[in-house]
Amino acid sequence: MVKSVLEIKNLQTSFRIKDNYYAAVDDVSLTVHENEVLAIVGESGCGKSALALSIMGLHDKKVAKLEGQINFRDQNILNLSPAKLNKIRGKDLGMIFQDPMTALNPLSTIGAQIVEPMKYHLKLSSADMKKRTLELLRRVGIKNENRVFSQYPHELSGGMRQRVVIAIALACDPVLLIADEPTTALDVTIQAQIMDLMKELQTQMKSGIVLITHDLGVVAEMADRVAVMYAGEVVELAEVNELFRKPLHPYTQSLFSSIPSNIKDKGRLHVIEGMVPSLQALDRNGCRFAPRVPWIAESEHENNPKLHEVEPGHFVRCTCYKNFHFRPEESEGDNHVFA
Repeated sequence: MVKSVLEIKNLQTSFRIKDNYYAAVDDVSLTVHENEVLAIVGESGCGKSALALSIMGLHDKKVAKLEGQINFRDQNILNLSPAKLNKIRGKDLGMIFQDPMTALNPLSTIGAQIVEPMKYHLKLSSADMKKRTLELLRRVGIKNENRVFSQYPHELSGGMRQRVVIAIALACDPVLLIADEPTTALDVTIQAQIMDLMKELQTQMKSGIVLITHDLGVVAEMADRVAVMYAGEVVELAEVNELFRKPLHPYTQSLFSSIPSNIKDKGRLHVIEGMVPSLQALDRNGCRFAPRVPWIAESEHENNPKLHEVEPGHFVRCTCYKNFHFRPEESEGDNHVFA
């Protein structure tokens, strides 16, 4: 039986706006297994990064309220004191942030920043920490590791900085790695190199990875399972091959139909109508995607829609997927297929 490293149960992450709290992550339940990449996808504002920061315990409690369970190694992270959380964060829990320039301290050398989590979590001599740091730099594909050890972030390229951020996340051999848009700030060539690196490291470490992204090409390349988020909820969850073969939720189908295809010319790309609603304006009783598919009858949507297991391991929220279709003037073709 495959062992789980993370179990999220009914997580709700709410932010205070004036005198009220509004959920940006709303009743999310997910499991991450050993040696598995779980991708979380969706457009900006869907709650992906809020979920990642919830797992790491990095939300400011003055403005954020977390409810539910985030179980890691048989303990609910939400119940841990800051001191106990700090003992696992950076050691058993690692995170790759999306913007390496803001994630790195501009006034500290690369070597010092990689050594920092080792000082806190590992009982190593200064010589051993430096040796391990140089090994990590080589491990993430930096060949001139001795020179980079003494350099500052502004002296490195974007791709090099991202490799350093990955090295920091791997410093204490984490059991679970959270990667929040790890290739967003990079050009396409460097993106491919970073993805190859993460796949190689994941195979070596056999750790679980939560990959936060909006790039479905990265998902197809990296993920084992995929959770599609919209307006704070998981609207579809399936194994990656199943999802790409048979996307069901109207939002998932719309995302795939918005992707250019090199299979054949399908004319203009599909454009999803409307915008992601603000937290205050969100209708939390009905199907949250309904306003963006107004040609689908209201009767086809559930009230308070739940996730339904339509096939083994394939979950879809709301019954509207059963009768969903694109507008007649739009092509429903196969432009979500990757070659």
